[in-house]
Amino acid sequence: MEFDNNRPIYLQIADAFCDRVLSGEIKAEDRIPSVREYGASIGVNPNTVARSYERLTSMGVIYQQRGIGFFVAENAKDIILKDARERFFSEELPKFSERAKLLGISPKELCEKIS
Repeated sequence: MEFDNNRPIYLQIADAFCDRVLSGEIKAEDRIPSVREYGASIGVNPNTVARSYERLTSMGVIYQQRGIGFFVAENAKDIILKDARERFFSEELPKFSERAKLLGISPKELCEKIS
């Protein structure tokens, strides 16, 4: 996994996990690797992975069964989609929209290019 130096690694790991859920690579109720296993597989300190898992747990995307491991929540995909859409509309779209205005790109022209 390649990391962007401008963003905390634990957030990048959590986002990559969410992308894998959205793509269907990881499914509801799948058991995911332990913190140590995953850290070793991507070359990251287990504490960093633990922070990612804490974030995903607080979002409701994964849950822990004591003594067994971490699992993907049944409604993980819905949670991720809702969060990602909210972030897109509040963070990404305003920047994109401003850039399109600066470049003189009309909404009509944009729609033609997208479809």
